[in-house]
Amino acid sequence: MNRLYCLLLVLISVCSYGQNPDSTWFRTNYTKKEQYIPMRDGTRLFTSIYLPKDNSEKHPILISRTPYSCAPYGENVYRNFWSNHYKEYLKEGYIMVVQDVRGRWMSEGIFEDVRPYKTDKKANDFDEASDTYDAIDWLVKNLPNNNENVGVFGISYPGFYSTMAALSNHPALKAVSPQAPVTDWFMGDDFHHNGAFMEMDGFNFYLRRGFGFPRPKPTTVGPKGFPVPTKDSYDFFLRSGALPNLTHFAGDSVRFWNDMMQHPNLDAWWKARNVRNFVSAISPTIATLVVGGLFDAEDCFGAWSTYAAIEGKAKNNNKIIMGPWFHGQWAGRGSDGSSLGNVQFGSPTSAYYAENVEVPFFNYYLKGKGSIDNIKEANIFFTGENQWHQFDKWPPASVTERALYLQPKGGLSFTQPSASGSEAFSEYISDPAKPVPYTDGIKANRTREYMTDDQRFAANRPDVLVFKTDVLTDDLTLSGPLVADLQVSLSSTDADFIVKLIDVFPDDFQYRPTDAYIMNGYQMLVRGEVFRGRFRKSFEKPEPFVPGQISEVKYTLPDVAHTFKKGHRIMVQVQSSWFPLVDRNPQKYVDIYHAKDSDFQKAAIKVYHSATTASKIILPVSK
Repeated sequence: MNRLYCLLLVLISVCSYGQNPDSTWFRTNYTKKEQYIPMRDGTRLFTSIYLPKDNSEKHPILISRTPYSCAPYGENVYRNFWSNHYKEYLKEGYIMVVQDVRGRWMSEGIFEDVRPYKTDKKANDFDEASDTYDAIDWLVKNLPNNNENVGVFGISYPGFYSTMAALSNHPALKAVSPQAPVTDWFMGDDFHHNGAFMEMDGFNFYLRRGFGFPRPKPTTVGPKGFPVPTKDSYDFFLRSGALPNLTHFAGDSVRFWNDMMQHPNLDAWWKARNVRNFVSAISPTIATLVVGGLFDAEDCFGAWSTYAAIEGKAKNNNKIIMGPWFHGQWAGRGSDGSSLGNVQFGSPTSAYYAENVEVPFFNYYLKGKGSIDNIKEANIFFTGENQWHQFDKWPPASVTERALYLQPKGGLSFTQPSASGSEAFSEYISDPAKPVPYTDGIKANRTREYMTDDQRFAANRPDVLVFKTDVLTDDLTLSGPLVADLQVSLSSTDADFIVKLIDVFPDDFQYRPTDAYIMNGYQMLVRGEVFRGRFRKSFEKPEPFVPGQISEVKYTLPDVAHTFKKGHRIMVQVQSSWFPLVDRNPQKYVDIYHAKDSDFQKAAIKVYHSATTASKIILPVSK
């Protein structure tokens, strides 16, 4: 009788955990516990723990560490894990853990942005890796019915904490998924791209939304941001003038903003905050799955570069998946991944990711369930053709580099130019008083859709150079990083360069007759990136341009996975402002973070396309 009763309880539990969770189901089948977990230096980190009531088996632990709050607070209010694919982990009986990182929200201690990893910790030395180790150690030793298998995942800033978790090397840690991970805030993520300051995101994050405001003591109440006088972001940042005028809003309280203003070049301070420098410490026993979006406006660079760094320096099982997503879109953040802006991808790509990649990855490593044979080394969605492809390495072995040359009169071809004299260059005037907007129309906040936006608004400006191919007679697939190699001269001593790779749709193109936006001749941004010209020879030791002297500006753009279809054209646009996405370069060689309004000046910029000074874009072409 007792054996039959126990069997009945197991069957009831299995049936219950197989249901689709909602808030009622979650409360019925899970218990919430709030716990202060002590770190090695005595600081206690506030942790929300959701424990399955099922005692018929031992459960894995899945952790997210965040500076954005483990809310809701209170053991009677539950986090909404059931609104996206995280409900699958509830159905599988995972112990779900969310922790406020040191110095944020209800955790004790002092917060430090992208806290550096300490390679030689002694005694009570701590960093985010050791905090993760201590948290895991407490959890596996104190939570009932855990199977001592732990995973860590997180998106964006929690993606950074996930990478740091992989450096902890706790023996119970089996699998880590850094997703859109903050990785290098000087070279490519949120606040700098190739040394150029991403003004709108930096200001909105630290000041307007208040992330950088000090938190004197543990709290459940978020900061009040800085109000701005107008929702027209272009107008607001233009009227604000030089960067010191924005710094004035920060005062002395926003530590990281002021730190950034003191480190305009790539120095030891920035290098210590680049987690890529330390991933060789990841144990071979920890599997990593790096996740990112091809059109992630915040951390596209972080996903590609974190994968490449782990692949090159660590000896673990490391994989990557990149879909046609904006920041966090794969986790159901407002869309199913079937489109971005006006561009359609043909299927709900976020569901594909959850069902075929993330959930199987953690189930395999934390529960010993299923297989990961279908998760290849590189799992990449190719826009244009709108298909998933899998590879044994990334970039694929089949890729060859082909130079696409800028030509006189707006031409673009794979043939090296032969021009000379007046046709040797194209010229524009870059005026900081009238910077090129990054998107069309009046916007209150930085849009996520700009990554695939129609670029016709920019093509019509006199300060944007436009080059395009003839109509393609065959498909052309790109798989990997782009390289912009410009030959330029300036009338001034500094300038930025923005290179954009664009897919020009046919004049009669439409997805369907009911398209809300006219797609005839659509100019889809495939990849765009800025480079601050003073860093053309060294990010550590910038130098001015010599007016009138031809210089090479060569830099790498984040990887692309895109097929230009037969009947389309390839376009390249070159400009020197992308506002207010990127702060305005005064076009005078000064410390931009301490520049004056009077330092801003116009610059005449020539981009050369002659036989001896040929500007080009080097494409990763798949055979």
